[in-house]
Amino acid sequence: GVPKGDADWQMVVVYRGQHCPLCTKYRTQLKELGPQFIGEGVDVVVVSADTEEKARAHAGEKLQLPFEVGYDLSIEQMQQLGLYISHPRSPKETDRPFAEPGLFVVNGEHRLHVVDLSNNPFVRPELSQLLSGLKWIRNPENNYPIRGTYR
Repeated sequence: GVPKGDADWQMVVVYRGQHCPLCTKYRTQLKELGPQFIGEGVDVVVVSADTEEKARAHAGEKLQLPFEVGYDLSIEQMQQLGLYISHPRSPKETDRPFAEPGLFVVNGEHRLHVVDLSNNPFVRPELSQLLSGLKWIRNPENNYPIRGTYR
């Protein structure tokens, strides 16, 4: 996607789905800090493999998230993003394979500047620390490059 408003960077947060209480907690924290990310020029988008109905009911009605909510990530899309994919533990959990948490920050040159992937719901970037880090990275005086590019 393209950052909205005055933002020139975009942060895409992949969550497991409506069935995950840790995702709800994380997105609630993201809702609280979202205006600060946007204030730093980083647009925020959240996305999952949930159906449109589940995503809208959970993100819109329950959490009232102030940013774009994506849904229906396909297995192919999850694989392209390098996400870990899990099968539901039971039909009560959810009805389809889903992505484990992932976070991608795309810079103004449309390149991945920050990537975080997890294979379980318990490990995710701490959002206030990430916000602080992005402020530092985006400060032109620091000239901070994309890391992990050794070939």
